[in-house]
Amino acid sequence: MYTEKRPREFYILATFFILFVLFLYGPMSAIFILSFQGPNGGLTFPMNGTSLHWFANLFETQAVGDFGGAFQRSFTLSFMVMIVTVVVSLLAGLAFRRKFYGATALFYLAVASLVVPSIIISLGIGVLFQQFGFSPAWYSSGFGAHLTWTLPFGVLIMFAIFNRFSPSYEEAARDLGATPWQTFRFVVLPMILPSLIGVGLFGFTLSYDEFARTLMTAGTYNTLPLEIYGMTTNVTTPVLYALGTLTTLFSFIIIASALGIIVVMNRRRGKA
Repeated sequence: MYTEKRPREFYILATFFILFVLFLYGPMSAIFILSFQGPNGGLTFPMNGTSLHWFANLFETQAVGDFGGAFQRSFTLSFMVMIVTVVVSLLAGLAFRRKFYGATALFYLAVASLVVPSIIISLGIGVLFQQFGFSPAWYSSGFGAHLTWTLPFGVLIMFAIFNRFSPSYEEAARDLGATPWQTFRFVVLPMILPSLIGVGLFGFTLSYDEFARTLMTAGTYNTLPLEIYGMTTNVTTPVLYALGTLTTLFSFIIIASALGIIVVMNRRRGKA
């Protein structure tokens, strides 16, 4: 059977992709391996035995670092940011389907924070809270700082989704007597729901590992990225690697779960 020969460009791009993956995951693989060292293990190779000692050590009282509290704050903050990002992005996508006065200026204003250095936004929000007599905290000023990062991405994604969305489905629903709410609930929402899950995943992951915009806005209590950064200066055991392994695994589980939900929804919609 004749098979078409792949062009040279394919192998060039494949080689580039492999090198990119190695560059991206190579350092992480070293962290994963070193986190399984024995009780007397250090921070560098060669490994000194293998065990789950440092993972168990994470759940014990630490001289430095508040792993549990930092993770809980990061998870709560990311969940809050995810919900607001999904809702506001959806409403913005629906609103911009129709032209209105000032739409262009509002659009550029919404995405302007993407080109402003993150540390400047963090510093500005922290100073603003202090000027108004409020103490910066991860659930207030940190929450607002994270939204300046996640909302522009969510809005841009929803714009792309609605630009490809055919209004004929809504027109058909209205012809059959559906109200505007019924049209949205039973026609529009099921069709864009996988995209909304993607927006939520984007918002959650961007917030979960955000460092720069949290630096000046977290207040007294650190989120997980700040806690890990602080630990790099005073932790001399592989417990830091164990923490990195677990947090990375948690991120992969979140991503895989969201993708799994999207696949199941697409299959059900295909059978309908």
